[in-house]
Amino acid sequence: MGSSSKSSNSEWWRGAVIYQIYPRSFMDSNGDGIGDLPGITARLDHVASLGVDAIWVSPFFRSPMKDFGYDVSDYRAVDPIFGTLADFDAMLARMHALGLKLIIDQVLSHTSDQHAWFVESRSSRDNPKADWYVWADRKPDGTPPTNWLSVFGGSAWQWDSRRRQYYLHSFLTEQPDLNFHCAEVQEALLGEVRFWCERGVDGFRFDACNHQFHDALLRDNPPASLASIDEVSTVRADNPYAMQQHLYDKSQTENLAFLENLRRLLDGYGAVALGEVGDENAPPVMAQYTELGKRLHLAYSFSLLTADHSTTHLRHQVEALDHALAPTGGWGCWAVSNHDVPRVATRWSGGGAPDTRRDRLWLALLLALRGSASIYQGEELGLPEAEVPFGLLQDPYGRAFWPEFKGRDGCRTPIPWQADAPHGGFTAGTPWLPVYGPHLPLAIDNQADDPGSMLAFSRALLHWRRTQPLLRTGAIAFIDAPDPVLWFERREGNQRLQAIFNLGSEPVWLPLRDALVPLPGHPLGATAYVQGNGERRMLALAPYGVFFGTPANDEGHS
Repeated sequence: MGSSSKSSNSEWWRGAVIYQIYPRSFMDSNGDGIGDLPGITARLDHVASLGVDAIWVSPFFRSPMKDFGYDVSDYRAVDPIFGTLADFDAMLARMHALGLKLIIDQVLSHTSDQHAWFVESRSSRDNPKADWYVWADRKPDGTPPTNWLSVFGGSAWQWDSRRRQYYLHSFLTEQPDLNFHCAEVQEALLGEVRFWCERGVDGFRFDACNHQFHDALLRDNPPASLASIDEVSTVRADNPYAMQQHLYDKSQTENLAFLENLRRLLDGYGAVALGEVGDENAPPVMAQYTELGKRLHLAYSFSLLTADHSTTHLRHQVEALDHALAPTGGWGCWAVSNHDVPRVATRWSGGGAPDTRRDRLWLALLLALRGSASIYQGEELGLPEAEVPFGLLQDPYGRAFWPEFKGRDGCRTPIPWQADAPHGGFTAGTPWLPVYGPHLPLAIDNQADDPGSMLAFSRALLHWRRTQPLLRTGAIAFIDAPDPVLWFERREGNQRLQAIFNLGSEPVWLPLRDALVPLPGHPLGATAYVQGNGERRMLALAPYGVFFGTPANDEGHS
């Protein structure tokens, strides 16, 4: 179909594929066991070869690493374990030379408790930054001011003996929430964003961006229904955070005005904003946040990062977002894995053995949805979730909920570059998390020259998608199909493309009312085929088979 003439360079993000790098685990250049910026730079050829548009790099700022960089103590400094600002500049220059955009992670909703702002804020009730964080008096009986809970378990309030007040922390106690009701805080944070704009980044992924305001009246959250605990919560059902409706501790309407100020700043530099929206009813929030030209450019949620991968769940989530975005002209971004959840190869396996056919299907499905796509490092290799013993566990979230929940370390173990090298070629030292033994046969050097590997498939699929503008920007409409088949159409103007997925481990035969012509060149052609003609025309889908095709009577087809 050729390239889309409608897609301008300023809207490169629309339908783009973004590759997420978790710096600690990508590549270590100096042998200290922790991945770093020079390590990323040294391995950028691998990412460029995939055919992605941009790289999202998780936090590399100065931090005490209580939450591994998501607790920032200096927004303008590179933490020494990751390198220097000069290393950052070299990484950015190399990305641009390879035709890749750089999106950096910005954590604006909270800081580290070691940030200079918080150190000053907690020193007294009348210092210049006394109101920069969310402070509140105790109740008469000494208990916290509200019933709000931390995502990581327990109360979201921590007593501070110096101020004799509680401060709010939506995550760890070492991650105090900034007070966005304070105009000085908003201006200071815009200044931190401007610093990186001036340095030449192409965009930002704004972490937990719907946590940026709290209810100024400090009202208690009501309890959640039992159904919502199981179906819509952004955390596990055994975490008490799931037991509330989070009406007052996040997703406040005041955030819209701040996002508009943020957008005005970014537009001055041509930088893009991708927002993480962790909300139990994310689609309407995402629609507000990405209203065309006003706030964020695009946003994503946790809706496909759950254990549920049924056709009913997938269709419901995609349609819910599509319907929410339609009135606002907003744009979504999909991910099936990231640094916070078990890897999709394991999470959606149904407890079964590893299966490359299934891994290929999930990647093809992700890249066929309407919206942009985020691919987490290692998905291109089909890496399963790693097992990390408790004695080597680093994640405080996992330690708090062990053994029912083993934390996020299983998706954060180092990338295997060389199957036969110590620690998979990730480091010459002792890695911060162990390299998982079953990952070694899937190392990049083992897969690079194997035309049947997951890596070869990932490259072929990503490059093929670049030739299909309907998959980047076309509308989406689902077609009813029996389980375990997911069937939808992408449409733009008079062009149509149908994508059909067999999510099951048994072959499926589907009757076809209209003739479908397989699209040429896509790497999954051998997993499905049309047989027969007229009323007896059938589509045969192999286990985990995928079919991309166009109606035979479409313009340009016979």
